[in-house]
Amino acid sequence: MDAAADAALAAALTAYAARWPQEAGTVALFEQLLADAENPFLRQRAAGHYTASCWLVDRTGCRVLLTHHRKLGLWLQLGGHADGQRELHLAALREAEEESGLNGLQVVDEIFDLDRHWIPEHKGVPAHWHYDVRFVVHAGEDEDYAVSEESLDLAWRTIAELAVDDAADASVRRMAGKWLTRG
Repeated sequence: MDAAADAALAAALTAYAARWPQEAGTVALFEQLLADAENPFLRQRAAGHYTASCWLVDRTGCRVLLTHHRKLGLWLQLGGHADGQRELHLAALREAEEESGLNGLQVVDEIFDLDRHWIPEHKGVPAHWHYDVRFVVHAGEDEDYAVSEESLDLAWRTIAELAVDDAADASVRRMAGKWLTRG
Protein backbone atom coordinates (compact mmCIF):
# COMPACT_ATOMS: atom_id res chain seq x y z
CA MET A 1 0.00 0.00 0.00
CA ASP A 2 1.18 3.51 -0.83
CA ALA A 3 -0.67 5.88 1.49
CA ALA A 4 0.50 9.00 -0.38
CA ALA A 5 -0.65 7.68 -3.77
CA ASP A 6 -3.99 6.58 -2.31
CA ALA A 7 -4.48 9.98 -0.66
CA ALA A 8 -3.70 11.67 -3.98
CA LEU A 9 -6.29 9.52 -5.75
CA ALA A 10 -8.86 10.24 -3.02
CA ALA A 11 -8.21 13.99 -3.44
CA ALA A 12 -8.49 13.68 -7.23
CA LEU A 13 -11.83 11.88 -6.87
CA THR A 14 -13.09 14.66 -4.57
CA ALA A 15 -12.01 17.30 -7.08
CA TYR A 16 -13.70 15.38 -9.90
CA ALA A 17 -16.94 15.19 -7.88
CA ALA A 18 -16.82 18.96 -7.40
CA ARG A 19 -16.48 19.48 -11.19
CA TRP A 20 -19.14 16.89 -12.08
CA PRO A 21 -21.66 16.81 -9.18
CA GLN A 22 -24.15 14.84 -11.29
CA GLU A 23 -21.66 11.93 -11.18
CA ALA A 24 -21.58 11.71 -7.36
CA GLY A 25 -22.91 8.14 -7.40
CA THR A 26 -20.15 7.00 -9.72
CA VAL A 27 -17.50 8.77 -7.64
CA ALA A 28 -18.82 7.03 -4.51
CA LEU A 29 -18.27 3.63 -6.16
CA PHE A 30 -14.65 4.54 -6.97
CA GLU A 31 -14.10 5.80 -3.41
CA GLN A 32 -15.51 2.55 -1.99
CA LEU A 33 -13.13 0.55 -4.15
CA LEU A 34 -10.16 2.65 -2.97
CA ALA A 35 -11.09 1.86 0.66
CA ASP A 36 -11.26 -1.91 0.01
CA ALA A 37 -8.72 -3.99 1.94
CA GLU A 38 -8.00 -6.18 -1.11
CA ASN A 39 -5.62 -4.37 -3.49
CA PRO A 40 -7.91 -2.76 -6.11
CA PHE A 41 -4.96 -1.92 -8.39
CA LEU A 42 -4.37 -5.57 -9.32
CA ARG A 43 -6.31 -7.34 -12.06
CA GLN A 44 -6.43 -10.47 -9.88
CA ARG A 45 -9.05 -8.78 -7.65
CA ALA A 46 -11.94 -10.78 -9.09
CA ALA A 47 -14.76 -8.52 -7.90
CA GLY A 48 -13.35 -5.61 -9.89
CA HIS A 49 -10.30 -3.39 -10.11
CA TYR A 50 -8.98 -0.06 -11.33
CA THR A 51 -8.02 0.44 -14.93
CA ALA A 52 -6.53 3.54 -16.52
CA SER A 53 -7.42 5.05 -19.88
CA CYS A 54 -6.52 8.10 -21.87
CA TRP A 55 -8.33 10.64 -24.00
CA LEU A 56 -5.38 10.97 -26.38
CA VAL A 57 -5.83 14.24 -28.27
CA ASP A 58 -3.81 15.54 -31.19
CA ARG A 59 -1.77 18.74 -30.93
CA THR A 60 -4.72 20.83 -32.18
CA GLY A 61 -7.12 19.38 -29.62
CA CYS A 62 -9.64 18.59 -32.37
CA ARG A 63 -9.09 14.86 -32.78
CA VAL A 64 -8.77 11.86 -30.47
CA LEU A 65 -7.02 8.55 -31.13
CA LEU A 66 -9.34 5.56 -30.69
CA THR A 67 -8.66 1.85 -30.79
CA HIS A 68 -10.83 -0.78 -32.41
CA HIS A 69 -10.58 -3.00 -29.33
CA ARG A 70 -9.62 -6.57 -30.19
CA LYS A 71 -11.56 -8.28 -27.35
CA LEU A 72 -14.64 -6.05 -27.28
CA GLY A 73 -14.93 -5.17 -30.98
CA LEU A 74 -15.73 -1.54 -30.15
CA TRP A 75 -14.05 1.79 -30.95
CA LEU A 76 -12.82 3.01 -27.56
CA GLN A 77 -10.15 5.13 -25.90
CA LEU A 78 -6.74 3.54 -25.28
CA GLY A 79 -6.17 2.05 -21.85
CA GLY A 80 -5.72 -1.00 -19.72
CA HIS A 81 -5.05 -2.53 -16.33
CA ALA A 82 -3.20 -0.63 -13.63
CA ASP A 83 -1.17 -3.79 -12.85
CA GLY A 84 -0.26 -2.51 -9.40
CA GLN A 85 0.46 1.09 -10.49
CA ARG A 86 -1.31 3.28 -7.91
CA GLU A 87 -0.56 6.53 -9.80
CA LEU A 88 -3.25 5.95 -12.40
CA HIS A 89 -2.25 8.91 -14.58
CA LEU A 90 1.11 7.18 -15.08
CA ALA A 91 -0.66 3.91 -15.92
CA ALA A 92 -2.76 5.78 -18.50
CA LEU A 93 0.37 7.30 -20.02
CA ARG A 94 2.04 3.86 -20.15
CA GLU A 95 -1.00 2.39 -21.91
CA ALA A 96 -1.10 5.29 -24.39
CA GLU A 97 2.56 4.74 -25.29
CA GLU A 98 2.25 0.95 -25.53
CA GLU A 99 -0.96 0.92 -27.55
CA SER A 100 -0.17 3.79 -29.93
CA GLY A 101 3.58 3.60 -30.41
CA LEU A 102 3.64 7.40 -30.14
CA ASN A 103 6.52 9.25 -28.49
CA GLY A 104 6.52 12.59 -26.72
CA LEU A 105 3.14 12.13 -25.05
CA GLN A 106 2.20 14.28 -22.05
CA VAL A 107 -0.43 13.33 -19.46
CA VAL A 108 -2.57 15.71 -17.43
CA ASP A 109 -2.78 14.25 -13.91
CA GLU A 110 -6.32 15.57 -13.25
CA ILE A 111 -9.10 12.98 -13.71
CA PHE A 112 -10.95 13.65 -16.97
CA ASP A 113 -13.66 10.99 -16.73
CA LEU A 114 -14.77 7.98 -14.69
CA ASP A 115 -16.54 4.93 -16.04
CA ARG A 116 -17.48 1.72 -14.25
CA HIS A 117 -18.31 -0.98 -16.78
CA TRP A 118 -18.89 -4.72 -16.82
CA ILE A 119 -16.37 -6.92 -18.61
CA PRO A 120 -17.80 -10.23 -19.83
CA GLU A 121 -16.07 -13.55 -19.19
CA HIS A 122 -13.24 -14.10 -21.70
CA LYS A 123 -10.92 -17.10 -22.10
CA GLY A 124 -11.45 -18.37 -18.57
CA VAL A 125 -11.26 -14.97 -16.88
CA PRO A 126 -14.55 -14.51 -15.00
CA ALA A 127 -16.77 -11.50 -15.71
CA HIS A 128 -15.90 -8.53 -13.49
CA TRP A 129 -16.09 -4.75 -13.09
CA HIS A 130 -13.56 -2.29 -14.47
CA TYR A 131 -13.34 0.99 -12.58
CA ASP A 132 -11.80 3.04 -15.37
CA VAL A 133 -10.10 6.31 -14.42
CA ARG A 134 -9.46 8.39 -17.53
CA PHE A 135 -6.90 11.13 -18.14
CA VAL A 136 -6.17 13.53 -20.98
CA VAL A 137 -2.96 12.72 -22.84
CA HIS A 138 -1.61 15.17 -25.42
CA ALA A 139 0.19 13.94 -28.53
CA GLY A 140 3.38 15.63 -29.65
CA GLU A 141 4.42 16.49 -33.17
CA ASP A 142 4.53 12.86 -34.34
CA GLU A 143 1.02 11.48 -34.89
CA ASP A 144 2.02 8.40 -36.91
CA TYR A 145 0.76 5.64 -34.65
CA ALA A 146 1.53 1.92 -34.71
CA VAL A 147 -1.26 -0.61 -34.16
CA SER A 148 -0.42 -2.93 -31.23
CA GLU A 149 -1.55 -6.53 -30.80
CA GLU A 150 -4.32 -5.31 -28.46
CA SER A 151 -6.08 -3.48 -31.28
CA LEU A 152 -7.68 -4.41 -34.56
CA ASP A 153 -6.96 -0.86 -35.74
CA LEU A 154 -6.40 2.71 -34.54
CA ALA A 155 -7.85 5.90 -35.99
CA TRP A 156 -7.82 9.63 -35.33
CA ARG A 157 -11.45 10.76 -35.00
CA THR A 158 -12.84 14.29 -34.93
CA ILE A 159 -14.09 15.00 -31.41
CA ALA A 160 -16.99 17.20 -32.52
CA GLU A 161 -18.28 14.40 -34.75
CA LEU A 162 -17.92 11.79 -31.98
CA ALA A 163 -20.01 13.92 -29.63
CA VAL A 164 -23.07 13.49 -31.85
CA ASP A 165 -22.35 10.04 -33.33
CA ASP A 166 -25.15 7.75 -32.10
CA ALA A 167 -23.11 4.73 -33.23
CA ALA A 168 -20.20 5.67 -30.93
CA ASP A 169 -19.86 4.12 -27.49
CA ALA A 170 -21.83 6.15 -24.91
CA SER A 171 -18.78 6.81 -22.75
CA VAL A 172 -16.80 8.01 -25.80
CA ARG A 173 -19.66 10.41 -26.64
CA ARG A 174 -19.69 11.60 -23.00
CA MET A 175 -15.94 12.28 -23.08
CA ALA A 176 -16.26 14.10 -26.40
CA GLY A 177 -18.96 16.30 -24.86
CA LYS A 178 -16.79 16.99 -21.80
CA TRP A 179 -13.85 17.89 -24.02
CA LEU A 180 -15.93 20.30 -26.10
CA THR A 181 -17.36 22.06 -23.02
CA ARG A 182 -14.13 22.27 -21.00
CA GLY A 183 -13.42 25.64 -19.48
